[in-house]
Amino acid sequence: MFLNKLLENIETEEVFGSCDIDIKGLSYDSRKIEDGYMFFALNGTHTDGAKFVNDAIAKGAVCVVSCSKIENCNITNVVVKDITKVMADIAAKFYGYPDKKLFIIGVTGTNGKTSITYMLESILKKLSIDIGVIGTITYRYANTVISAPNTTPQSLDLFKMMAEMVESKIKYLIMEVSSHSLVLGRILNIEFDVAVFTNLTQDHLDFHKNMENYFSAKKILFTGLSNNLKNNKKFAIINTDDFYGRKLFEDKDIQSEKISYSIKEKVGKIYACAEEIVLNSKESSFNLISSFGNKKLSVSQIGLHNIYNLLAVFCICSAIGIGFDAITENFKYITGAPGRLDRIDTGKDFSVVVDYAHTDDALKNVISALKNLNPSRIITVFGCGGNRDKTKRPKMAKAACSLSDYVFITSDNPREENPVDIIKDVEQGAIETKRNNYKIVVDRKDAICDAIKFAKKGDVVLIAGKGHENYQIVGTKKFHFDDKETALEILNNM
Repeated sequence: MFLNKLLENIETEEVFGSCDIDIKGLSYDSRKIEDGYMFFALNGTHTDGAKFVNDAIAKGAVCVVSCSKIENCNITNVVVKDITKVMADIAAKFYGYPDKKLFIIGVTGTNGKTSITYMLESILKKLSIDIGVIGTITYRYANTVISAPNTTPQSLDLFKMMAEMVESKIKYLIMEVSSHSLVLGRILNIEFDVAVFTNLTQDHLDFHKNMENYFSAKKILFTGLSNNLKNNKKFAIINTDDFYGRKLFEDKDIQSEKISYSIKEKVGKIYACAEEIVLNSKESSFNLISSFGNKKLSVSQIGLHNIYNLLAVFCICSAIGIGFDAITENFKYITGAPGRLDRIDTGKDFSVVVDYAHTDDALKNVISALKNLNPSRIITVFGCGGNRDKTKRPKMAKAACSLSDYVFITSDNPREENPVDIIKDVEQGAIETKRNNYKIVVDRKDAICDAIKFAKKGDVVLIAGKGHENYQIVGTKKFHFDDKETALEILNNM
């Protein structure tokens, strides 16, 4: 597409150089530039994209978009005020507005996003419906699987992947929408058809500063449903048992059709509730009471938090237009996400479980779920990440020490913080419980080893915080580290 066509109706400050050039591709990463590409010199958290303009030119860039004029630039330089918005505008146009050809489901909230995307994908596959998935673990569609550097990628990447989905005849896309992506403009120009709110508990306050800002970020996804160029019915699916979920449900700014889900009460005209819930170590059963129909269901997922996830999936399927019987008859085939209550075959007389829980609320959920196994003891290993919200550290320790029989406090991804300093923050919550049921082991592998060796017959060892992650970030470097691999290695050497 020629540059002069691409720049039509785009807010630019100045253009230096010719607009009569054919743009063959787009990238904000100079390493991915090819001949004929447009390069977006984004300002990142740690670096300035303008520093990589010469690298982009050397690789074949014919145009650079930047927030200020690039000196001594021998290619066309488009100067703009808001490069994030311009990149989203140009990407949408370049890739042919693929969001308008997809039914897009956005899932946001502190916990449950990844599980819901995997659960929905599994039931739709059973119904022979292809779906693209973009989320925390991978981006996957049409036999393509890409490791996910971010829960929600940049707008340019999203439009490229959506275009590939459309080309592959995929009609549905489910996307985890992080609060960061909503604030930083990564989903600009994407028209969602369904927005799902799971819950809001303390996380990411290093970025949002307080819970109201965090909630306001999540709300953007729902107010955005009003931008209805597809001219179809939009749905807001909301957990009304959550304090912020109820607040969102009652918000008059949300103009779309609202569907509530709950285990406490029916809310609104369209709802899904779980009643007479029975949880045990192998399955969960409940009566589904909904405005779409009623049925007793049994599923393999354990834990109350998974009942909420399953209700959300039921509501999404209903919003898509799948019939009640087709949904409920296939509920038994639903599978969850890797690294969520992931049991390791130990070959011992105790159990080891790996889970992604990295907030106090998520820890409470997973430990409560494990209590349904009726273990002799629950032994928990967890840590907190560096350069992240410090205020949640003692809360996680309080949750772990209050609900577990014994806790090993260790490192997670310390990043550029001293692991010992992080653990000191964490320990304050353990001290508050006055249970004295914890031990500090700074090295994560040593902590996992000590926990497994501490386990006796009938115990469950929970290794929490990293789940599916196969790395540890120390300083600015990423090292291979997998909780499941580490546990298996220790078990095999016992």
